[in-house]
Amino acid sequence: MHIAIYNRAFEDEDIQLFKELFKCFETHHITAIIYEDLANRLSSLLNLPSQFEIFSELQPLPPKTNFLFSMGGDGTMLDTVQFVGSKNIPILGINLGRLGFLASTSSDQIEFAVTSLLAGNFILDPRTLMHLDASIPIFTNAPYALNEFSLHRKDSSSLIKIHTYLNGEFLCTYWADGLIVSTPTGSTGYSLSCGGPIIFPQANSFVITPVAPHNLNVRPLVIADNSIISFEVEGRAEQFLCTLDARSEAIDSHVSLAVRKETFVINLIRLEGQNFLNTLQTKLYWGVDRRN
Repeated sequence: MHIAIYNRAFEDEDIQLFKELFKCFETHHITAIIYEDLANRLSSLLNLPSQFEIFSELQPLPPKTNFLFSMGGDGTMLDTVQFVGSKNIPILGINLGRLGFLASTSSDQIEFAVTSLLAGNFILDPRTLMHLDASIPIFTNAPYALNEFSLHRKDSSSLIKIHTYLNGEFLCTYWADGLIVSTPTGSTGYSLSCGGPIIFPQANSFVITPVAPHNLNVRPLVIADNSIISFEVEGRAEQFLCTLDARSEAIDSHVSLAVRKETFVINLIRLEGQNFLNTLQTKLYWGVDRRN
């Protein structure tokens, strides 16, 4: 079995975790495929496996990769989507961060996670991605997002106007600081903090959520995910900010944008005892009433 490992930042206390991970791999005869920057950072801190492979932005994951371990927080999980793309490599999120809504496996479950994968005791949870089409080349390496697409003001404190169309028909003009279009996975992230609803991962929906709208008569809107949502942006500033998950690019008002459902999905790994309701209750304290 070949398991890739990705991490973008770790604390001193996490070094022992990597030692345990590599020891577990050795015990179960698993070949590690380590993110190149991570391997370089760890090489002076611990003994790397005697035999391992690397991957990077310039060196793709090999086709023989069975799984990818994302070790960090939810931001780290979003990074892994760019490496996996349409390769259909399942991702397991091991939480080294604070919340870990997507990275729902705790760091003390390494042995349990590895043995579960070896025994086939897991469920693949397919997650919809969002694809961006633009009239200029942006996000060319990975024009898709697991959580959300968004538009924002950039160099001015003034509101921007976002003319929004649904399948070619005019929806409305949002006067706001910005606009978010999220997948069900992203509905518990930025969209939620701006008043959007929580959507179950299995729902075939997108959510359009305005950011600080000046219109009192607009609210978050749930639409079918087979819709094409297109935008025209204008404002006092010359440039605006366009984002896919944590990545951003500057655009001007001449750029036409549209988002739609991506043609492939990302498979997240759910181990025994993990499900969306449990994550809502333990991470967001859904339904907790301190009066009881």
